[in-house]
Amino acid sequence: MALKSMTGFGEGVAAAAGIRVTVEISSVNRKQLDINISLPRNLVTLDAQVQTLVRAEFSRGRVSGIVRVEAADGSVGAVRVDQELAGQYVAQLRSTAEKLKLTDDLGAEALSRLPGVVTIEQDDLDAEHVSSVLGEALARALKGLAKMRAAEGRALQSDLRERLGLLNEMVKTIQKLSPAVTVGYRAKLLQRLEEAGLTDLAADERVVKEVALFADRCDISEELTRLKSHLAQARSLSRSTEPAGRTLDFLCQELFREINTVGSKANEVEITREVVNFKTELERIREQVQNVE
Repeated sequence: MALKSMTGFGEGVAAAAGIRVTVEISSVNRKQLDINISLPRNLVTLDAQVQTLVRAEFSRGRVSGIVRVEAADGSVGAVRVDQELAGQYVAQLRSTAEKLKLTDDLGAEALSRLPGVVTIEQDDLDAEHVSSVLGEALARALKGLAKMRAAEGRALQSDLRERLGLLNEMVKTIQKLSPAVTVGYRAKLLQRLEEAGLTDLAADERVVKEVALFADRCDISEELTRLKSHLAQARSLSRSTEPAGRTLDFLCQELFREINTVGSKANEVEITREVVNFKTELERIREQVQNVE
């Protein structure tokens, strides 16, 4: 089962009983599910039906769209002009233009674009009459949207699994390099002591104790174990049948925390280089995960 993206578009059309309903719907990434479907003013009572159908299909993302209802012969209804509201707009806008010394270029076209001035109404249509046709058109639009989100999700899955594989290889490299940290520290410690005029201290109890304490401070075995566990969980989630975006985002945070600790404890050039590469690749994964449902 592939991951699902939160980006997509779908369109659905249905006709019956003398009306035709067209639904255009799109979605983008968002942490929660946010639905904003614009309905004709005299059909706003159908919003609950729309919300229920969308929530049954998706768990995350900003889903927005528009519903258009027209008669089967192609007419969209009667045009209504709110002349009183238009008059208020004109009075206020011209008064403001005069005070600010602006050009009075208010025309009919600009006025028609102002909210509420021009509306299209279908007085002969009621919610009950439109409900079943709307449900069919919306179902088709949601199907198209889901199909596109699934296609985008497959591309995301392929990219994420490749990048997770790279992170896994970096963890293996760090694990191979980690024993050399203590060995290198011991060699440098003995070298500094010899430069200070002290010799034959390799077996000295104080040197052995210092090296042991250092080895304990820079031990990253626990962090490496957790890194491998988190990566295994992330790979498993890419095959999940349930939405995995939130969990993947959490795992990315945990991976960053663990690799940051590795960099702090194992202060060695080669390991530091791998830690930097790991963080860079992990940031790319986090960007991708933001669009996973």
